[in-house]
Amino acid sequence: MSTEFITPGWVKDAIFYQIFPDRFAKSERVPKPSNLEPWDSPPTIHGFKGGDLLGVVEHLDYLEDLGVNAIYFNPIFQSAANHRYHTHDYYRVDPILGGDAAFRELLDEAHRRGIRIVLDGVFNHASRGFYQFHHTLENGAASPYLDWFYFDEERLRAGKPLDAYPSPETERLLRRSHSSLRVLGYRAWWDLPALPKFNTDTPAVRRFLLDVARHWIEFGIDGWRLDVPYEVDDDDFWREFRRVVKAANPEAYIVGEIWDDARRWLQGDQFDAVMNYIFSRACLGFFGGESLDLSQRPGGYRLRRLDAAQFAAEIERLLALYDWEVTLAQLNLLGSHDMPRFLTLVRGDEAALRLATLFQMTYPGAPCIYYGDEIGMEGRRDPDCRRAFPWDESRWNTGLREYIRRCIALRKAHPALRRGEYISLHAAGGVYAYLRRLEEEALVVVLNNGASPHHLDVPVGEHLRDGTRLRDLMGAGEAEVVAGRLVGLALPPRSGVVLAMGGEQRPSLRSNRASR
Repeated sequence: MSTEFITPGWVKDAIFYQIFPDRFAKSERVPKPSNLEPWDSPPTIHGFKGGDLLGVVEHLDYLEDLGVNAIYFNPIFQSAANHRYHTHDYYRVDPILGGDAAFRELLDEAHRRGIRIVLDGVFNHASRGFYQFHHTLENGAASPYLDWFYFDEERLRAGKPLDAYPSPETERLLRRSHSSLRVLGYRAWWDLPALPKFNTDTPAVRRFLLDVARHWIEFGIDGWRLDVPYEVDDDDFWREFRRVVKAANPEAYIVGEIWDDARRWLQGDQFDAVMNYIFSRACLGFFGGESLDLSQRPGGYRLRRLDAAQFAAEIERLLALYDWEVTLAQLNLLGSHDMPRFLTLVRGDEAALRLATLFQMTYPGAPCIYYGDEIGMEGRRDPDCRRAFPWDESRWNTGLREYIRRCIALRKAHPALRRGEYISLHAAGGVYAYLRRLEEEALVVVLNNGASPHHLDVPVGEHLRDGTRLRDLMGAGEAEVVAGRLVGLALPPRSGVVLAMGGEQRPSLRSNRASR
């Protein structure tokens, strides 16, 4: 790890909100095509709801009230897919979303409010409608763009066309052979005919993708979330990507979609952080407990139930995995567009989501809320996890939203929760406790995930002096350090507390220690 590796400072103070543009909100100011699905009907694989970027502008008050100060958008560039990972034109915002003018208005208004914008960058594959691929689709071996993708050139020179729109019989052959290059005539991502894979060994392709990255940073975006970047198996490409992006804006955020150990990309020369799916699986395992649906495998990863000791061990492993500068910038999510919603995975157990959110908001790294989770939206695997946001407030779980709003406000009010060291204090049965500390500020978080009340008894003698009193920031109670142990509160089942010292008691802190 380079000693000069510094992740963007603003990310450490960010509360992200992930928006799937077609499903969040729509504005009357954006003309709509016909044949849109009804907003409240179940989502389908191919259907469009008509959400747009001006709809987001018109609901920025909602996001500000929640406490959001950063938005991560799923792709917004021109595409023939509702999720827009099938990119047609990387330099044009999709007209159904309102086009470039709508994005300019959104970016300016968000920045005026202090809200950062991070876009989804799809640089591994394009689409059948992408100009250079379509050029080859039309012209075969005569196209000057043969080196932009992985084509079966022998096939093309023999006059046999690409099979970009395969018949059902060819689709079955493709599923059996797992060889899009042989069956379709080109290499497709995961053998999906709609997604031809870029050949990033070609200098022209590299220049194109790097120019796209630079263009939108110069346009004003605050960073890139990189879609399946491990599929571009070329560290030099990502090193150059970082140089280009950081030259345009040194504070730009580069976060990759890596579902497991990402040390290869987090050495200071490629990404700033990754989407922290290890974190989300740990939260599902502990807080979901007996409610957790073990038949689901988000991202292909098996879920497992964890007791407090196992959860603590997993968190310690995660904290030790990366440099602390990286940990403070990780995108910590409980759900995303690529997995069933958290509430669905825990079979509607709201207490699990509340506890997981309290942990998320008191843990190092940038929390990210998947749109609608805060009002209790549910959904199975995609497309069901991508339902339209219900703007009828009578359909909201307002109690859940208010709780999440309070957790966000707590994080924003206490620097120790955003930048302070992390010290595990206690893990047994269903109870997990930890300390967050920055300079003279210290907070103790205790989570009771058990089915019985827990009478507070947490060892803190290394960190807090006897007689120190701490107040509950989530309620009205108090606790006290007696004989090196924090006592004095009874935590109801499936509840948590955040305990902080008053200003006059700050000298009660014991000397700092090197652990986090």
